Amino acid sequence: MTAPQQSPGSRVPSILQKRHILLGVSGSIAAYKAAPLVRLLVQAGAEVQVILTEAAAAFVTPLTLGTLSKKPVLTGFLRDAASGQWHNHVELGLWADAYLIAPASANTLGQLANGLCPNLLSAVYLSARCPVFLAPAMDLDMYAHPAVTQNIQRLRSFGNHVFDSPSGELASGLSGPGRMLEPEQMVAELEKFFVDKK
Repeated sequence: MTAPQQSPGSRVPSILQKRHILLGVSGSIAAYKAAPLVRLLVQAGAEVQVILTEAAAAFVTPLTLGTLSKKPVLTGFLRDAASGQWHNHVELGLWADAYLIAPASANTLGQLANGLCPNLLSAVYLSARCPVFLAPAMDLDMYAHPAVTQNIQRLRSFGNHVFDSPSGELASGLSGPGRMLEPEQMVAELEKFFVDKK
C-alpha cells in the first residue's frame, strides 16, 4: 500500500504555526537580512511583531518589515505622543513565545548584558519571560574583542540562546567570524527548540 502523496502546494505544518515571535532588529549592516527572516517566519505560520531600533532603520525600513509581517513595526516607546499612548514593553514580553534579536550588534549585546534599556528593543528584553535568541553580527575585530566575548558569555549565563557567528566575508571586506547566522538557519534553530521542548 502506497502512502498518500501530497499535492505540490501543500506543506507539512511547521512547529512555528501560530507561535508569537518578537523580532528585534538592531543597527548592523546585517539588518537587511531581517526582511527574508520575517518572510520565512510568516511562511512557517508564525505571527511576527518587529521591533526596530533607530540605528537599524538606517539599514532596513519599517515599511518593508511591516509589509512582510502584516503588522506595524514598533520603533519607539510612544505610539502617539499627543495622547500619551505607548508601546507597553511588559505586554510585548508576555505576548511572545520567543524573542529573536537579529542582528544583535555589539552595542545591543552590551546593553542587554548590562541591563541597560535606552530603547524599546532592550526594554522588552528585560521584560521578556520567553526564551531569547541572539544572532550577533559585527566585524571580526569587534566580535573577537574581550568586551564582546565577555558580554556574550554573560548573556549565555542568563539562559539566553546566543548563536555562534559563522566565518565568511564581512561588509568591511575582511573575512572571519562576525557574520549573522543566515535566516534559514535561524528559523531551523527556532523549530528545533520548540520540537525539543514538546
